[in-house]
Amino acid sequence: MDCIFCKIIAGEIPATKVYEDEGVVAFLDISANSRGHTLVVPKQHIRNILEMDDATCTDLFVKVKKIAVAIKNNLNADGLNIAMNNEKSAGQIVFHAHVHIIPRYAGVNEIFNRTKYTYKEGEMEEIANGLRVKF
Repeated sequence: MDCIFCKIIAGEIPATKVYEDEGVVAFLDISANSRGHTLVVPKQHIRNILEMDDATCTDLFVKVKKIAVAIKNNLNADGLNIAMNNEKSAGQIVFHAHVHIIPRYAGVNEIFNRTKYTYKEGEMEEIANGLRVKF
């Protein structure tokens, strides 16, 4: 399978992880819309929410909430966008289910701003160290 998220999960491609358990992994998006933009991904390869069973969906979104709280608190975000694109026409680019948690900061970026955030050397690991949560 040529899925970039499956390769990240398998450790074949490096990622800056902020959370991992038996069913889910979360890592900072290298094409971030804002500082701390995180992707939460089920470890099982599932195309998107349309193919996801209820147990996986529940587990994924329970973890999304916990990670979102950690992001808001640790990065002092003023708000968050939580989004999931399902199928090409909805903007899905990687066809492995994933949820975006995008921190928003007043006066820094707008909700639908298309600009990207560029991390400084070492900043991703610094953020990840502050966000890693253990359950």
